[in-house]
Amino acid sequence: MRVILYTGKGGVGKTTVAAATAVRCAGLGYRTLVISTDAAHSLGDSLDVEVGEFPTEIGPNLWAQEVNALHELENHWERIHGYLTALFASQEGVDDIVAEELASPPGMEEVASLMWVKHHKREGRFDVLIVDCAPTGETLQLLAFPDVARWYLDKIFPIQRTIAKVARPVVQPFTKIPLPGDDIFAHVRDLLIDLEGMKKILGDPKTCTVRLVLNLEKMVVKEAQRAYTYLALYDYLTDLVVVNRVLPPEVTDSYFAAWKHSEVVESAFSPVPIVRTKLFDHEIVGLASLEEMAESMYGSGDPSQIYYRAVAQRLRKVGDSYTLSLLLPFVDKQHVDITHREGQLFVTVGPYKREISLPRVLNGKKVTHGRLESGTLSVTFADARA
Repeated sequence: MRVILYTGKGGVGKTTVAAATAVRCAGLGYRTLVISTDAAHSLGDSLDVEVGEFPTEIGPNLWAQEVNALHELENHWERIHGYLTALFASQEGVDDIVAEELASPPGMEEVASLMWVKHHKREGRFDVLIVDCAPTGETLQLLAFPDVARWYLDKIFPIQRTIAKVARPVVQPFTKIPLPGDDIFAHVRDLLIDLEGMKKILGDPKTCTVRLVLNLEKMVVKEAQRAYTYLALYDYLTDLVVVNRVLPPEVTDSYFAAWKHSEVVESAFSPVPIVRTKLFDHEIVGLASLEEMAESMYGSGDPSQIYYRAVAQRLRKVGDSYTLSLLLPFVDKQHVDITHREGQLFVTVGPYKREISLPRVLNGKKVTHGRLESGTLSVTFADARA
């Protein structure tokens, strides 16, 4: 199953672009599902049909789904949520309503919604899955979540479970604070394994790519550049940039001149391919209008293809040392920090940190050099005694 994620700054038209892509894929004969994980659903409005929380057939080879985030949160988080609510409610000064809110971590609704990707992959019902994601910031947090979960599963989970098992019989009679039982740890472990399975799908460049939607506004382009950097940091492949609402050539009024130049986008995202769709003189709502938009973007092409296949991370041997290369476009060296521990490399870009698990061939070696050049971070490992 081909998976395409569309994201971008709020208001740039990513939902319409995702829907238009789905209409074109369905027209080419692919069994296509377009799914919205954004809490503020507008997919049904774009398609001009009623869309449910489960796949709804809306045309030949075309289905749509607006995920009920609350329902999914209850499915994947209910037992853990119940324990955390009781835990927070046991604290003095925390009322039940506040405890209920604290028990749901920010972004968990979107994470639970994206679990549907794993479900549809396993079911094998569709050829193409197009995901209308939340705006850029929420999407980045969402895509980083499985990496954080893996670290918790590998490092913290076994320790906490052992401590809880030993301490529970001794401590529980003397405190009102509920201690987690084995069933809670089992649910946490299942959740983290589900997240890891989701990451394997989303992080496979042969299956899944991310596409950035933007308008020709300086702030929007800058945010898209930062998003591209952070996506590379987490090994997600961006294969296409969609410039939406481009003024057509026939608009000659000097008032709009500043909105017509897109050369900055060409230089900002090269060599990632860029497609454009014009600002239409009518609202893009309904299947016929969406097909018109798809024609404007893709011509007669197949939008399910992978437009760009750059490898974000590569390890190579150079003499007696090894160099790990990581694509980090559009970032200055003063915003990058690296920390090395045995078996792990931590790369921090702005507010985002990624843990990279190193191969065993690098055991016993230390970082001797780091260089950021032409959008590529190169980290050199050599023998500790060198």
